[in-house]
Amino acid sequence: MAGLSSRSAVAIHALAMLAHRRGGSLTSAEIADSLESNPVLVRRILGRLRDADLVWSAEGRGGGWSLARAPRDITLYDAYAAVEGAQIFSRHTHPPSGACEVGRTIGDVLDAEFQSAERALEERLGGTTIAGLLGRILASGAGQRDH
Repeated sequence: MAGLSSRSAVAIHALAMLAHRRGGSLTSAEIADSLESNPVLVRRILGRLRDADLVWSAEGRGGGWSLARAPRDITLYDAYAAVEGAQIFSRHTHPPSGACEVGRTIGDVLDAEFQSAERALEERLGGTTIAGLLGRILASGAGQRDH
């Protein structure tokens, strides 16, 4: 899909780790270690999550990132919207030819299809909380490691 990137996966991973910490904080380096990623990338994603009021940070010794809300109050769609933006599908960058039978109406037809698909994504991701996701992770045994 045009608008999707790894940012959502990174954001959800970070939120799940913070939820697993149960009120404690993690540094961006600790989260990056679990992702096998760069702490700068993780800080950029966490900054977007902070802008959306999903996490907060404390500076200095003993500082780090923490959830700003209970894991049951954060959905996967909250994370997605914070880091990806609202529009998944790209529209025409400029209007197609009105002289063409297809060009005249394709924009409206595509908009309806794209809006329907975006609503379905919002409903699906909005129905799963970070708490629910973490429960599934831990139940599957993937959370057995100390990350």
